[in-house]
Amino acid sequence: MAVVALGLVALAVIYGRWEWLANPKYQMLFVKGIWLSIWLTVVTMCVGMVLAIPIGLAQAVGPWYLAAPARVFCTVIRGTPLLMQIWLLYYGLGSLFPGTWVQKSDLWPILRQAWPYAVVALSLSVAGYEGEVLRGAFKSVPHGQLEAAKAMGIPRFTLFRRIWLPQALQRVLPTIGGETVLQLKSTPLVSTITIMETYAVAGRIRQDTFIIYEPLLLLAVIYMCLTGLIVLLFRWFEAQTPSRTA
Repeated sequence: MAVVALGLVALAVIYGRWEWLANPKYQMLFVKGIWLSIWLTVVTMCVGMVLAIPIGLAQAVGPWYLAAPARVFCTVIRGTPLLMQIWLLYYGLGSLFPGTWVQKSDLWPILRQAWPYAVVALSLSVAGYEGEVLRGAFKSVPHGQLEAAKAMGIPRFTLFRRIWLPQALQRVLPTIGGETVLQLKSTPLVSTITIMETYAVAGRIRQDTFIIYEPLLLLAVIYMCLTGLIVLLFRWFEAQTPSRTA
């Protein structure tokens, strides 16, 4: 299958219509689209993980009045399509602002654009999925270590920051890497709310030139390269973290 795939790519490179790539307009669009895809992935993963840590902790050891809302949040986010969440925020929440005090405030120049809704939707998606993953990770840390740290008089926040959280993140690092790849491949959904990321650029070229396959092939190569970089980066992170011993 790999040989067949390489053969098809070679035929596409040799006999395909690639003259549009020489157009500086499309070159600049692809550069901006790739940058926007990377930016969305990095920002939403960082924001989502910041939200996922307290969500996972609340489910693992929190009281019921914190655990129940966190559990409901994860269930809703994981049980509904990401595209629907993006549309609800952009077309639903965004449509409520015009005609209100928000339109006259300093926030309107930002809220009238599409990218804030994309960032919120993608970040909440990461928080919902990784919050559930971190719930299991926090529970998997040996309870004896935490009790020993408490017996030594280590403050709770220091215990969490130096012992509990690092071990939980170490256990889910491969999962976070996989979620980052999925997040990159989820960014094309924001093209449905007028954001010109990489997938939207390929669609724009197809509309302008009526060339179908070549922009899609280039799009596939770009995403494969970005995915490879993410995988290598997380493998490096895994190599830097000490191995757990029995």
